[in-house]
Amino acid sequence: MSKPILRATDVVVEFTGLRALDGVSLALAPGEIVGLIGPNGSGKTTLINAITGQVRLAGGSITLGDRTISGLKPRDIALLGLARSFQIVRLFNEMTVVENVQAAALAHGAGTRAARATALRLLHELGLDARADELGASLSYGDKRRVEIARALAADPAFLLLDEPAAGMNDAETEALLHTLAALPAQRGLGLLIIDHDMGLMMRLCHRLQVLAFGKTIAAGSADEVRRHPAVIEAYLGSEAAHA
Repeated sequence: MSKPILRATDVVVEFTGLRALDGVSLALAPGEIVGLIGPNGSGKTTLINAITGQVRLAGGSITLGDRTISGLKPRDIALLGLARSFQIVRLFNEMTVVENVQAAALAHGAGTRAARATALRLLHELGLDARADELGASLSYGDKRRVEIARALAADPAFLLLDEPAAGMNDAETEALLHTLAALPAQRGLGLLIIDHDMGLMMRLCHRLQVLAFGKTIAAGSADEVRRHPAVIEAYLGSEAAHA
């Protein structure tokens, strides 16, 4: 039996008269990595917020397979297999790193022993073993990002939505993150939707890219197709990127 596809169809989101998303559609299949790029304020985070129930739709729908999930509460959507990270890291600063990840596993129904085993395994996979007993507040920003990804994975999601996961990372950390994220779809069968401003990361990581500007999709396709699209060059990448 095939796994369900996550779809946003003609999504409209408005904030006090401002149309933040204007008829945006997107599909994400299990095992696929899709990147969302575009200028600041183009609607990227708003689309993830819409998919995960953080904002109300003024039009369109979000479906998971044949089930409409738009209108459900964020926790109910999370329990259906959608996990996300946020632009602003949301760790428990006075808990240790392993406790942070363990808490996420517990919140999704794991027993205490299983939750700790899951947390330790994920910290190992993300290269955070040495930080396991450190407080969340003591971590570098890049390490906090990785812990947040571990927390999201602790829910064993079918779809993982990451908002700026490489923010605050140096080149070596970003390279390690790229390899970790690239392996996730094959390892776990999940679909990955990612927002990031690191174009080197996005061009190498994503199977497909979708470009937003002013709340609308202006281009979609492979990295090579997108980087040469005239509307993308004008709105976002700049003429030099098209020849990089």
